[in-house]
Amino acid sequence: MYNKGLYNDWVPKPLQLFLIVLLLAVVMPLGGVYTGNISYLVSGTGAMTEYFMWANYATTIGMGACMPIVLRMKMRFKVRDKLVVLLVLLGLLSYLNSTTYDPMIFVFSSLVIGFLKMMVTIELFLPLMAMIGNRGMFYGAFYTFVLVLNQIVAYYAVDISIRYNWQHFYIMAAVGCFILALLHWIFMHDKYFALKVPLHYIDWLSVLLFMSTFMFSAYVFSFGKQQDWLNSDKIINATIAALVSFALLAIRQLTLKRPYLSFKIFTKNNVQHGLFMLLCLGMFLGTTSIQNTFAVGVLGYDQLTNAGLNLLMIPGLILAGVTAIFWFKKEIPLKMYIFSGFSAMLGYAIVMYFSMVLEFSYNYWYLPMFLKGYGMGALFISVWFYTLDKLEMDEMLAAIGLVLVWRTFLAVGVFSALYSWFQYRFQVVAVGDLAVYLDGMTVTPQNVAANMKLIQLNAIIIASKKIFGYIILAGIGILIYVFTHHFGKERFEYVRFIRMLTGKSVIARRRLRERKKLLEEIKDAAGPAI
Repeated sequence: MYNKGLYNDWVPKPLQLFLIVLLLAVVMPLGGVYTGNISYLVSGTGAMTEYFMWANYATTIGMGACMPIVLRMKMRFKVRDKLVVLLVLLGLLSYLNSTTYDPMIFVFSSLVIGFLKMMVTIELFLPLMAMIGNRGMFYGAFYTFVLVLNQIVAYYAVDISIRYNWQHFYIMAAVGCFILALLHWIFMHDKYFALKVPLHYIDWLSVLLFMSTFMFSAYVFSFGKQQDWLNSDKIINATIAALVSFALLAIRQLTLKRPYLSFKIFTKNNVQHGLFMLLCLGMFLGTTSIQNTFAVGVLGYDQLTNAGLNLLMIPGLILAGVTAIFWFKKEIPLKMYIFSGFSAMLGYAIVMYFSMVLEFSYNYWYLPMFLKGYGMGALFISVWFYTLDKLEMDEMLAAIGLVLVWRTFLAVGVFSALYSWFQYRFQVVAVGDLAVYLDGMTVTPQNVAANMKLIQLNAIIIASKKIFGYIILAGIGILIYVFTHHFGKERFEYVRFIRMLTGKSVIARRRLRERKKLLEEIKDAAGPAI
């Protein structure tokens, strides 16, 4: 017997909604590492920061690896059995992280947490999509909720680490997973979603090659600066291993009857342009490392104050979500909404460029963080919607893992690594330029320490300004590109008229209507996975 819902029929609808929201609030921010308290993990374990950056990337890689097989996993097991086991495993992994001091355990547990988390979150989107109905409106509401939730969780991860220690937050996450497992054992129905399907069609070797490709890439991005990039044998070997793994993965897909991945959708126009815009979004999101360097290294903020800066993005995120709901409800073309998102990101870069001074006040953060919040929310919603628009279910699920990893890991990781390298190089050049002021007449033995510190801080500011300057120039080019792109609009209206006369589009829509009703709901579930 099948049931496409989550809970027993006797559970009241408001309670069902409450349980779904509660599950989202616990599972969506769950990860092996929380970026806000990495500094406390470093001091508590004695390991290098790069290990925890690697672990942070691993969560996204695990989610991307699970995405192509998530539908088969969903249809293989009963909803209650699967969800309860997954929640218990996630709780155990969080507890493991609270008790270990080995950074490699954080890396591998983060990878597994991302993989298991994707199986849980896919169950939540279908009932929410059924409630909201419109895919764009669903994105607007759901992305806003998740992005706001992530900022709040990151702040309280730091707060709890300061009040107690870094282990407490992992224990709280584990307890939350165990409580949810108990609640869902009571309220969930014990039925299959649809026809039971076997798991032996899954090519697990392809899954391992996918993980290998991007885990080696994540190692390069995380340890590149520390290992001095191509001057390190480890970085060269990891790069070669990533390329070989990807080549083997691509070749294997050509020999399989049911391939794990498909590269067909990357020939579609909207996917190509969507991936480029996601890369542009990564360019702006990568500035977080520059912002943290300025806030902590120059202004001297503590970790809690620095984490509090992300809370200032919440009004912008909410505005972006409300605007998206209105935009999709009125069925307005996406172009200007995407344009407004990139404009807000460009505005953030311009404000930061002119505001980076030693006298920077906390009150000056409100405008740039508001713009960053609006831009991030608007682009996460609109660009993802545009990238996956008009894709068939089979095509989308076979490649969504690559798109997800591209959006959340590669695009941000590449630019974060580049900014880190350029900031170091520009800072060395700036110190050399400022050395002209170091002579016996201006720097006496009594004030040499104060002057050296001032020169170092100014060198950091100069390097950060230079990077933001290049980002602004690139941002102007991106706005021109967005403004001139057609976004799927027919360039010549007579093409649509000919299609209407031949009747092909009408027949095709009629044949696919019933199938898409279910498939659209499932494929949209991939979008909000962050």
